[in-house]
Amino acid sequence: MLYNLLFPFAEQFSALNLFRYITFRTGGAVITALLISFLFGPPLIRWLKSRQRYGQPIRDDGPEDHLLRKQGTPTMGGVLIIIALVLSTLLWADLTNRYVWALILVTIGFGAIGAADDYQKLSKRSSRGIPGKVKLTAEILIAGFTTIWIMQILGQPLANSLTIPFLKDTLLNLGWFALPFGIFVIVGTSNSVNLTDGLDGLAIMPIMIAFGCFALITYLVGNTVFSDYLQITHVPGAGELTVFCGALVGAGLGFLWYNAPPAMVFMGDTGSLSVGGALGSLSIIAKHELVLAIIGGLFVLETISVIVQVASFKLTGRRVFRMAPLHHHFEEKGWAEPTIVIRFWIIAFILALAGLATLKLR
Repeated sequence: MLYNLLFPFAEQFSALNLFRYITFRTGGAVITALLISFLFGPPLIRWLKSRQRYGQPIRDDGPEDHLLRKQGTPTMGGVLIIIALVLSTLLWADLTNRYVWALILVTIGFGAIGAADDYQKLSKRSSRGIPGKVKLTAEILIAGFTTIWIMQILGQPLANSLTIPFLKDTLLNLGWFALPFGIFVIVGTSNSVNLTDGLDGLAIMPIMIAFGCFALITYLVGNTVFSDYLQITHVPGAGELTVFCGALVGAGLGFLWYNAPPAMVFMGDTGSLSVGGALGSLSIIAKHELVLAIIGGLFVLETISVIVQVASFKLTGRRVFRMAPLHHHFEEKGWAEPTIVIRFWIIAFILALAGLATLKLR
């Protein structure tokens, strides 16, 4: 909004030229989202506590000590992330950019699904939320609409194409499969982030790392000179999403202030589904869906651990892990929660560096 309001007057006031730079507005988005988190965080947490007498329902089949340590902690803290993210993006981004609105839509849409799920858990005092089929259907509908919208903005040949890491300017035409693939990326990323959100501070740092990486990626693919130099696919207009990524990093930092062990508030499905959906959509716009699997490798590992556990138990009656997702396996092995969280952060950082390396190794 500031860009749209102030930049037209740059010829009269040279200082307003700053708003033409994506890097300047990204920095502003980070700081703004962080300040919004600090401003609204305490009253929001107090309000959530007043509304949630017993806090988030704890899984009966989860680690036993969670019933003692985490009982009474309010959930739906993802509302704070969404508020800070959306307000900061609206303030600093170019609102004529349709990619920005697509990401805002998917963030709020998946956030609404997560909020409905969290509310159902709280009202029924159960760790089971809305029925899985209903939840998945809603996610597919929103992801399908978002994918179609993004494909229309991208235009051909990018709309139906997939870029291959390590190969220069290579586009694989997916044809009609591009739509279900896009839905899979968005829904899969959203639920992978959701599975990772199981310990205090565990999910939010890898989320910030992933969005930090995509801040760089969207900036590069949106810039003709840099994309040509690196021989990566140029996506006109994608650079503006660097501002969105910066806003998410700022919102994530603010949320981590309250989510650091011991957490004052949980993200809940409200936060994990919304930022996961936004991350998947971002990768589709930037044409780096496969690179997302590397950068977000921690989310992939957590999801695979659940799939392997369920498949093994159904086929053989035996469990591969002591408990799934993977972070609970290490809890059952006796690792302290901060140890698991920090080591998983390290893994996320290493995978992020590996993902960024694909920009140059071509």
